[in-house]
Amino acid sequence: MMGIKKYLRSFIFNLGALWLADYLFPGVSLAGGYQTLLLATLALTLVNLLVKPLVKLLLLPINLITLGMFRWLINVVALYLVTLIVPQFQIQGFLFPGFSFQNFSLPAVQLSTFWVYVLVSFFLSLVTSFLFWLRK
Repeated sequence: MMGIKKYLRSFIFNLGALWLADYLFPGVSLAGGYQTLLLATLALTLVNLLVKPLVKLLLLPINLITLGMFRWLINVVALYLVTLIVPQFQIQGFLFPGFSFQNFSLPAVQLSTFWVYVLVSFFLSLVTSFLFWLRK
């Protein structure tokens, strides 16, 4: 029974993170609405639980050589696998219009699909890690 709670919690945290990513990133689209969101969340949870450990094992030598700095690619691969499993869940490049606040300014930049995968996977990892931290 304890394991089911862990998996359900992971599903719910992934659901919230995916919903937030869809809301915040113009390059993320869930074509089927909530049904696609639930399906993509299920796929992401299963990829994180089943496939991600295998990819970590395969990339272990590279990860050891780079002292763990290569782990971000594992999250990108997991997210890419989810987009292959759920065709209605798409990630594509977009134009970031820029941002300016007082003396801080970020210029407009065209983000390629690869960099959107990197940003979204980092965002999903950050949100789920924060939610698991809050849970403790």
